[in-house]
Amino acid sequence: MVKSGFINIFDPIVTTSNSTTDHAMAVYDTLFAADSKLMPKPQMISKWGVSDDKKTYTFELRDGLGFHDGTPVTAADCVASIRRWASVDEGGKIIMARAKDISKRDERTFTIALSEPMGALIDTLASSNYFLAIMREKDANRPSTEQVTANIGSGPFKFNQDLAKPGASFAWDRNDKYVPRKEPPDGFAGGKIVNVDRVIWNNIADQQTAVAELQQGEIDYLDSPPIDIIPVIESDPNLVLQVLDKGGWDMWLRMNCLQKPFDNVKARQALLHLIDQEAFMRASFGNPKYVASITSIFGNATLYANDANTQWYKKGGDPEKAKQLFKEAGYAGEKVIILDPTDWREGDNASQLLAAELRKIGVNAELAPSDWGGVVARRENRGPVEEGGWSIFITSDSDAGHRNPNESPMFTANGEKAWFGWPKNDEYEALRAKWVDVESLEERRAMARKMQQLYWDFVGGVFLGVYTTPIARRKELTGLIGMPNFVPMWNMQKA
Repeated sequence: MVKSGFINIFDPIVTTSNSTTDHAMAVYDTLFAADSKLMPKPQMISKWGVSDDKKTYTFELRDGLGFHDGTPVTAADCVASIRRWASVDEGGKIIMARAKDISKRDERTFTIALSEPMGALIDTLASSNYFLAIMREKDANRPSTEQVTANIGSGPFKFNQDLAKPGASFAWDRNDKYVPRKEPPDGFAGGKIVNVDRVIWNNIADQQTAVAELQQGEIDYLDSPPIDIIPVIESDPNLVLQVLDKGGWDMWLRMNCLQKPFDNVKARQALLHLIDQEAFMRASFGNPKYVASITSIFGNATLYANDANTQWYKKGGDPEKAKQLFKEAGYAGEKVIILDPTDWREGDNASQLLAAELRKIGVNAELAPSDWGGVVARRENRGPVEEGGWSIFITSDSDAGHRNPNESPMFTANGEKAWFGWPKNDEYEALRAKWVDVESLEERRAMARKMQQLYWDFVGGVFLGVYTTPIARRKELTGLIGMPNFVPMWNMQKA
């Protein structure tokens, strides 16, 4: 296999890197997991219940759970792992803020006792920014700032330390003692059946070399092949292109709401009308087969996607409306600095198009080129552009992450406590804070509409479009599980 990025950190509580989480999902098991509809399902848990006052949850572990070193998984391991995870994960922090106690009842049972109900508790345990890996108690007792390096979990694969070649390749072997759930695989949930003896992950930075090795059968899987190489893969009868993450990635821009001109809501609304999503996706990715438009802050493919307050969307955009809104904002020719990530081709193309479109309507737009690291450093500056600040930068995140307003940074609108850009709307934030208290799907859908109604009025961010990225594989490699962000190693098989 050749995947995007490579593993530098193995501890999923230290980083949210996709490569680290891919490793963690193979080596560690977790309490609950999201199914193909992104609904939480028990994984290590056999049964659970909640008290009548909705404040105390009791969990019992299923049979057959054991760590790779031969020791059984106990409730104490789970308690320590939850506490360590909750020290870094935003959803976990909410749990801890309400937790009166998280404790072991017996070897297979533990409880989470809350001071007030939290309707989204199970969802939070199943789907979070940081992977809730159940580790041995002695590992989980380490502070989250200190990496766990043992790589001993209870998951369906064992990390092969003897074959590890840092920077070059890593290997995982089938855990013959793993007892999968009896349900069929469904997303990240269900039975984790391992059909191969070993998975090897190679680090091949040059994409042309990786494609050549895929064609020659030296590797079986290539993550995120470049768009310009896709025709080569399509023409090879031994290769298959497959979109595993059908929700894809949402590309969006964030404005500095503390400084002119985007401290004025009219200027932010102007960008909603200026953007021609089709043009931006064409400029960024080229191939129309893998792009689409998006208007819901809750993504295109989540349970909470809706059409509230989306009348601003117009195919082709509306530059005249945007120009009028800038005028109403009192725009007086202030310099608009767009942070331009030159080492991210799609982001670079989108930044250049944005600058050109702004100039067409009379905005004094200027690009500030740098690598992505430079963008990350400069976006922390809250000051005016004359003091090294910025006006706009472009980023992207998983469409699936938009199912939870406490997961994607695009949702934050609590002023200077918010993610870079620092928009502020108290009414919206009050609703976002209540999300974790709502238990039913229908109640959350109603709340999502209210939140979106407000969001597209104050405009905390602006979508440029959504894109999917196919993987390339040999025809004989089958059984890949299609889910957002991560590709599980279980279920796949090679003829």
